[in-house]
Amino acid sequence: MLKIKNLNFERDNKKILNNINLDIEDNKFIVITGPNGSGKSTLAKIIMGIEKQDSGEILFENKEITNLSINERAESGISFAFQQPVKFKGITVYDMLKLATFKNISKDEACNILSKVGLCALEYIDREINSSLSGGELKRIEIATVISRGTRLSIFDEPEAGIDLWSFNTLIEEFKKLRKEIKGTIIIISHQERILEIADEVILLKDGKIDKIGKKEDIVRCIFENNCTLKVGDKNE
Repeated sequence: MLKIKNLNFERDNKKILNNINLDIEDNKFIVITGPNGSGKSTLAKIIMGIEKQDSGEILFENKEITNLSINERAESGISFAFQQPVKFKGITVYDMLKLATFKNISKDEACNILSKVGLCALEYIDREINSSLSGGELKRIEIATVISRGTRLSIFDEPEAGIDLWSFNTLIEEFKKLRKEIKGTIIIISHQERILEIADEVILLKDGKIDKIGKKEDIVRCIFENNCTLKVGDKNE
C-alpha cells in the first residue's frame, strides 16, 4: 500500500524527520502519534506532497510518487484532511462535494453523503463553507468529502483540533463508520487516547524518528506508563 524509505526533512537547520522507514499495509486504520514537534504533521504533508522531503522515496501501491505533485497524488488515490479545514467564501457544501467526487452529482446524492457524517442535509447542502460553520461542522463536512472520494489512502491531520467535546465525541463515531465506508487505508495524526484506541496499529514518533510501532493496546499502555519497550516493527504477537 504505502512504503516510505529513508525519508529526511530539514527546516531552518533543524532535522524535523530523520531517516523514516515505514511499510503500511492495505485496509488498515493507522494512528501516528507523538509529542508536539515530533514531526507527525510534517510526515502527513510529505505523503500528500504539500511538503517536499530533502531525501528518500515514497511508493504508493507499488508506484513511486516521490516527485508527483499534490494533484497527481490525489488522482492516484490519496485524500488529505487538514488540521484546520479550509474555508471557501462563495463555495457551498454542495459545490465542495461535487469537486471532491470529480462528478456532477445530484443534490440527492450529496445529501446521502452528508447523512453519513450525521449532518441534516437540508440545513447544510446550500450553505457556504465559511466562518458561519462551527469547527465540528467543518470537520464533518471535510470527512464527507473524503467519503465521497472513496480513495485508497485517506489522511487526517489532527482531526480533533479546534472542536468542542460534543463534536469530538461525534467525531469518534464518524471515524468508526468511516472504516466501513472506505475500502482502503486510513492514517490519522493524533495524540488523543480515544482515537488511538480505535486504531489497528499505532506509530509513535519522537524527535523526528520512529520510536515504536505496535498494537494499540501496547503503545497506549506504554505511553501512559512511560516505559515503552517495543522495538520498531515489533507486532508483539
